[in-house]
Amino acid sequence: MERQLDAYCTHLRSERQVSPHTLQAYRRDLNKVLAFCDKASIASWAALDIQRLRQLVSRLHQQGQSSRSIARLLSAVRGLYHYLNREGLCDHDPANGLAPPKGERRLPKTLDTDRALQLLEGAVEEDFLAQRDQAILELFYSSGLRLSELTGLNLEQLDLADGLIQVLGKGSKTRVLPVGRKAREALQAWLPLRALANPQDDAVFISQRGQRLGPRAIQLRVKAAGERELGQNLHPHMLRHSFASHLLESSQDLRAVQELLGHADIKTTQIYTHLDFQHLASVYDSAHPRAKRSKDSE
Repeated sequence: MERQLDAYCTHLRSERQVSPHTLQAYRRDLNKVLAFCDKASIASWAALDIQRLRQLVSRLHQQGQSSRSIARLLSAVRGLYHYLNREGLCDHDPANGLAPPKGERRLPKTLDTDRALQLLEGAVEEDFLAQRDQAILELFYSSGLRLSELTGLNLEQLDLADGLIQVLGKGSKTRVLPVGRKAREALQAWLPLRALANPQDDAVFISQRGQRLGPRAIQLRVKAAGERELGQNLHPHMLRHSFASHLLESSQDLRAVQELLGHADIKTTQIYTHLDFQHLASVYDSAHPRAKRSKDSE
């Protein structure tokens, strides 16, 4: 079973060209299934059926695994069995029709508009690190980039004259995004300093040694900016969530936000409608006479 799992992972890496992060997640989830099969004396992938897989799902749920994590595991199992069926190594999919337990849907954390402006509108020193970090923050919030999209960004993907940027998203899909005025100004201030650092490739964001910044380095710089400017934890995806929430709040155009975020399924984007409703409910509670009267009487 492990040999066939190794072959599937090789297929994902070489033929499907999934990212290293995605491959690690798939392997981690499928290792859980493999360990379960070993303990249950299931000797082959063909011998794993829906009843046994349901037992694993129930056990993981009882251990505190979130519904989202279990859904990801089932997705990994479906991918594996699609491969095994195609290779003639199996003739069924035990995950077919199996759904994860329903769990409480957690809303993504965002900055409100005032906090976003507080983060971005402070004085910026005219040195390498300050100008680079400002450009990173502005681009995350201006265009809603994923962390992987920003780390992989190259100079040829920038069109600052027209205020556009081309990014490579999930599934190797490209999309063209607008870049706001403030983000363009930050990039224009950063790029001359970048050129002086002896860049080793065409990466837009580099270290002082000229090397492309990796995901962890960017996470740490964003975290530091959040602590310094806002006194709170901040991560790149919070800026992406804030971009989406603020845009939807202003435009009410869910399809446009879906396209800008690069979501394949609009259901993923609909989470931001819940955030928008929370904002409206907050306004109601603070402004409506009956709501205020009800709160005053408590």
